[in-house]
Amino acid sequence: MEKPQYAILRFAKYKGPEIGRIEAHDERTKEKYASNPDVDTSRSRLNFHLVKSHRSYRAEAEKQISEAGCKARKDSVRVVETLITASPEFFQDKKPREVKEFFEYALAFIQEKQSPETIISAVVHVDEKTPHMHLCFVPLTPDGRLSAKDIIGNKKKLTQWQDEFWKHMVKKYPDFERGESASESGRDHIPPRVFKEMTRLTKQKAKLEELLADVNAFNAKGKASEIGVLLDKYIPAVEQMHTTLKKYNVAFTTTTAENKKLKKENEQLEQSLDEARQESTLKKLAAAKLHRDYEDALVLLDRIPKEVLAEYAHRPQPQKNEKKHNR
Repeated sequence: MEKPQYAILRFAKYKGPEIGRIEAHDERTKEKYASNPDVDTSRSRLNFHLVKSHRSYRAEAEKQISEAGCKARKDSVRVVETLITASPEFFQDKKPREVKEFFEYALAFIQEKQSPETIISAVVHVDEKTPHMHLCFVPLTPDGRLSAKDIIGNKKKLTQWQDEFWKHMVKKYPDFERGESASESGRDHIPPRVFKEMTRLTKQKAKLEELLADVNAFNAKGKASEIGVLLDKYIPAVEQMHTTLKKYNVAFTTTTAENKKLKKENEQLEQSLDEARQESTLKKLAAAKLHRDYEDALVLLDRIPKEVLAEYAHRPQPQKNEKKHNR
């Protein structure tokens, strides 16, 4: 089963001397990284900038703050560092050009939310286990105030950032899933991974149906072993699909009448319908199909003869379990 993939966005706030330390890390100006053994300095030459600062981070921040006419206190946040990356699985087999495209697309999101002029640096590290970008900006608001609180704010504001970042990234990378906090607003994006899993389950169902078609009262016990091999995979897959569909709010109360209504609604979609409504209808149809396919997979289990199930239930335990038991 494929692992879910996530686009990751994190913020950190810096006020004073520590700005120099994060610059040393981001710009790789240190010779050794004892505190971070994941850094492979032989690959540091492959790191690249999407935005490069012409002065130190602290100096650039003070310059922007001064030009904006802000009065910064000693404890004011002068730099916000944004870490952008994705699940390690996402980067597997990605070419350097594709990795760069990912971070350019993520940078475009930040530039939509925060004035590009306030971005001090955006550097991509490929010399650690997972490619990631450190993007630093001065937290100046559109009306010229220095306020990290207004920009990245409280928990609610951070959730909005995460929701909007995911919505932006999923347009180009539809496999990305939203993190757990999306449960507050509901999940209406079913990632392609789930449809692939259902396709695999449907293929297993077809094989099982083929075997069951030849079963009768006389050969049931003989077929039990062959069917049991399939059931060892099929039953956990059905259980996992139930959990997955619940996670993505695929209703288990959808009736045949409701499905017909959705089909009819889709057939009657006209050009005059706005894109948002059309997309919503198609999402409902996709969810309804997943639901029907799951129900079909479940119904098949009821068709297995009792004789086969009895043999399956009393079959010998797999060899590896016996070994563990005897230890």
